[in-house]
Amino acid sequence: MGKRIKVALIREHWSDIIRLVASLKAGVVAPSAMLKKLAAYERQNQLDLALQEVGRLVRSEFMIDWMETPALRARCHAGLNKSEQRHFLASAVCTYKQGRITDRSREAQEYRASGLNLVIAAIVYWNSTYIADAVAHLRRHGEAAPDPLLAHTSPVEWEHIGFSGDFLWERAARLPSGRRPLNLPRERRVA
Repeated sequence: MGKRIKVALIREHWSDIIRLVASLKAGVVAPSAMLKKLAAYERQNQLDLALQEVGRLVRSEFMIDWMETPALRARCHAGLNKSEQRHFLASAVCTYKQGRITDRSREAQEYRASGLNLVIAAIVYWNSTYIADAVAHLRRHGEAAPDPLLAHTSPVEWEHIGFSGDFLWERAARLPSGRRPLNLPRERRVA
């Protein structure tokens, strides 16, 4: 911000930039190897400086798009909200140790993190299955469930899940096997 982009430097090294991009796209060189090579110089070389200027140009263009396009901002915020929602779920699942993995060994930390991811995946799967059932039920009964609206429905909800660790085995054994029915209001329930 505030500094002019050095267009002359970009023009001077444009052929090198194109050759670098072509090499990366063709898979001739790994991006990590190229970054190591560029960082290996004691002083910044001219190609590295030209790439920084191209980066500033792209960031400036994005910032202009961001300010001018409310739809772009809405899409980005929706994506951020979904990832934040996943983080809140992870925190809710992991409240036993106040959201921290305190194991010292790497192996124990990996087991805990894998277990956390497995529980989150199970919750998302459960919710997705029942959201699909609810949508099918609505559509069977002639109620609107438009796909554009469903795009804003997230399976990362957990208010209906008890994280206390209590499981009522006798009650679960009395439930019919298979999937549980949808929770419908009494007057709306159909056979």
